Amino acid sequence: MSDVRTCPTCGAKATYKVTETNEVFTAVQDEDALKKIVKLKKAMAAFKTKVETLEKELQALKTDKK
Repeated sequence: MSDVRTCPTCGAKATYKVTETNEVFTAVQDEDALKKIVKLKKAMAAFKTKVETLEKELQALKTDKK
């Protein structure tokens, strides 16, 4: 993940990098944020599917013990 900080000059959110002795702030564009949000949503959907599968498997194991 990118290191996101508040730019000291403009106060906007920006990615932060240190190159040799220079600190570089690059403004976060709406398009960049949108791409990251889409990636996070896909990851959460995949995680949710795995959790639901494991919950069903756990429920099946609980009923088999009885």
